[in-house]
Amino acid sequence: MPKYNYERLSAQDASFLFAERPFNHMHVAATSIFRTGPMRGADGGIDFERFKRATEAALHLVPRYRQRLKWIPFENHPVWVDDRQFNLDYHIRHTALPRPGRLEQLKHLSARIMSQPLDRSRPLWEIWVVEGLEGERFATISKTHHCMIDGMAGADLAQILLSTTPEQELPDIAPYIPRPAPSSGELFLDSWRQRIGMPGRIVRELLDTSWQSGSEIWSRVQAVSELLGWAVRRSSETPMNGRLGPHRRFDWLELELADVKAVRKALSCTVNDVVLASVTGAVRDFLVRRRVRPEAIEFRVAAPVSVRREEERGQMGNRVSSWIVRLPLDESDPRQQLERIREATQELKDSNQALGVDTMMKMAEYTPSVLMSLGVRAASGPINMIVTNIPGPQFPLYMLGAELESLFPMVPLLDGTGVGVALFSYNGKLCWGFNGDYELVPDLRLFAKAVAASFRELARAGGVTLDHAHLPGVAPVVDLRIVGAVEASTGTILQTPTARIAAAANRGET
Repeated sequence: MPKYNYERLSAQDASFLFAERPFNHMHVAATSIFRTGPMRGADGGIDFERFKRATEAALHLVPRYRQRLKWIPFENHPVWVDDRQFNLDYHIRHTALPRPGRLEQLKHLSARIMSQPLDRSRPLWEIWVVEGLEGERFATISKTHHCMIDGMAGADLAQILLSTTPEQELPDIAPYIPRPAPSSGELFLDSWRQRIGMPGRIVRELLDTSWQSGSEIWSRVQAVSELLGWAVRRSSETPMNGRLGPHRRFDWLELELADVKAVRKALSCTVNDVVLASVTGAVRDFLVRRRVRPEAIEFRVAAPVSVRREEERGQMGNRVSSWIVRLPLDESDPRQQLERIREATQELKDSNQALGVDTMMKMAEYTPSVLMSLGVRAASGPINMIVTNIPGPQFPLYMLGAELESLFPMVPLLDGTGVGVALFSYNGKLCWGFNGDYELVPDLRLFAKAVAASFRELARAGGVTLDHAHLPGVAPVVDLRIVGAVEASTGTILQTPTARIAAAANRGET
C-alpha cells in the first residue's frame, strides 16, 4: 500500500489549466449581494470573524478547497494533493467600499478582483467579503478555478455556506490532518504503472454501458465529426473579439423570472431560447453601433450543457459539454430571431452534439498533455462568445442569517472572446453577469442595457406586457444613441430593437 494520497485531474479538469494564458484566467466567479441583518458587527460593519469561522467549519465538506496542484514530471499532468501549509487567511479577504458604497463601485471592485490570477501554488479559490454597500447591504466576491468545479456540480463552498432558513448555528471546526503527498519520483512511477494498464482501461471504457449499443457509438462518432467540422471553420472577426488584455469590466442585469417565463410561454420555446434570442438582439445592436453589417457576420455562441449523471451529482470536477449555436444576426425581427434560435436548439438536442465534447474528453484521458493543450487551443477558436445559464433555487437563501438578495455570476473569457455572459436564476429573478475585456468592450454597460431592450422587444412580439421596474436597463435606453445604420447597398435603415424602443420613448409610447 502506498504511504501517500493524491488524485489525478480528469482530462476535462486539466484542460482548463492548459487553456489559461497570462491575460486569460480560467476561474469562475460571482458577486453576491446580501442584506446585512444579523451579520452586522458591533462597530456597524460586518462580523468578518463569524464568516471566517463558518467557512473554516465547512471546509471538511469540500476537501478540494484544502488541496493544491502538483505536476507529474515529464508527463506534465496535474494531480491534487493536500496542502500541508494551508492558511485560511490567504483565501478569505476583507475589504470595504467608501460609505455609502454604490453598486457601480462594487462592479469596479469585482472586475479588478476577477482580473487577477489565482496562485497555483495554493488551493485555487478566494472569497472577498465587501462591507460598506449602500442600503444596509454587503457583498461577497468569490472566485474558484474552473478545474475544480463546474456550474452544475452543486458541491462548492459558496453553496455549503448558504442555508434555507435564517437560523444557522456555527458547527464545531473539524481538525485538519493533511495526508502525505507523493514525491515527484513516486508520481512519475505511478504514472508509468497506469500507462502499462491503459489498454485494459480502454477496453473497459468501450464495454461501459454508455457505449454498448451501436446507435450510441454512432451518435458519438457523428457528434465528434460535427464538433471537428465547427473547429476547422473559423468564426467571423467582430469588434467583440480580439486579443485580450489584462483588465476586465463587469456589469449585471436583473429580469423578473416570471416575465421571462411569460415570454417563453407566449412564444412556445424554452427559457434558454429566450436568453439566446435576447443576446442575439443585443449583439446585433452592438455591431450596428460599431458600423458593422450584422448580416455579414457568422457569430457563434458556446452554450455549456451539463452531462453530469444523477449518480455524479455533488461531486467535484467538471462534467460539462457545450452546444455551438449560430446567432441569426441577419434577421432583424425579434420573433423570427427567436424562431430560428428555437429550431437550432431543437436540432442540437436531436443531434446529441453535446456528446462531442464528452467523447473527446473521454479520449483525452489517454492523450499526452502536450496534445491535449494543442487541442484546447484549437477548440477555443471557432466561437465568438460564451452564454451559460445556471438554474438556481426559487426560494430565499441565507448566510449566517443574512438574506441573499442577488447573485451575479462570471464566466471566464476564452482566448479571443471579448464578452462572456452568465446567468443564474434565483428566488424569482434571472441574474445576468457580463464579463468583458476592458479595451475590447469599453461600452459593456450599453451591451447589458441592449440585452434588456432586446428582451423587451421579444415580450412585445409575444404580446406580453412588462413593467419598467422589472427592466432596469430599459428606462435610459435613449442614451444608447442607437438610431440604426444605413446599409450601403440599399440605403435603408437597419432598425435595431433598442432603436425602436428609443423612438417609441420619444413618441411617448413606452
